Amino acid sequence: MIIDWREALLTKVFRIIMALRLDRLFHLRLSFSTYLFIDYFKGFEKVEAVRQIFGEKTEEVLRNLRVEFIPLVGYMGVNGSNGNLIVNPDYLNNGDRLDVYLDVIHELVHIRQCMDGKELFDANYSYVQRPTEVEAYRYAVEEARRLQLSDERICKYLKTPWMSSEDLEKLAKTLNVKCKQ
Repeated sequence: MIIDWREALLTKVFRIIMALRLDRLFHLRLSFSTYLFIDYFKGFEKVEAVRQIFGEKTEEVLRNLRVEFIPLVGYMGVNGSNGNLIVNPDYLNNGDRLDVYLDVIHELVHIRQCMDGKELFDANYSYVQRPTEVEAYRYAVEEARRLQLSDERICKYLKTPWMSSEDLEKLAKTLNVKCKQ
């Protein structure tokens, strides 16, 4: 997938705003129209990985989960101020179906973490060493393995535009995924 430099820059800016909580500091209204998760992501309540994330509350959480479609975001994320799933509509419509699926699993872990009051953007850690990211990637990798994806394909999924080769290597090692360099 080719990422436009403007999209990568906007994604970084958005992540910085959310990580530093600048939306609250400047009273920015970064909330957009919201829609029900279950209207756009059908059947996730039956996915075992999702049931492991939310347990007995899976149907309730997904029924109440809201989605914000924001073209400025590169892929997906969580709005730390309200716990909504943020999705780039272009990525949803044109992204690799498997990557989108694994990203939903990844972001649902962040939704649960947000519900549990965890700090999603803890600046004391690098992105690939942040406990919340490692946990979310672990769920996505476990689901990828259940789908019998090769380590090579999992590495392709793990690599993001904001991640250096060294970061990918660290994350892959943490997740026990063998990436060829």
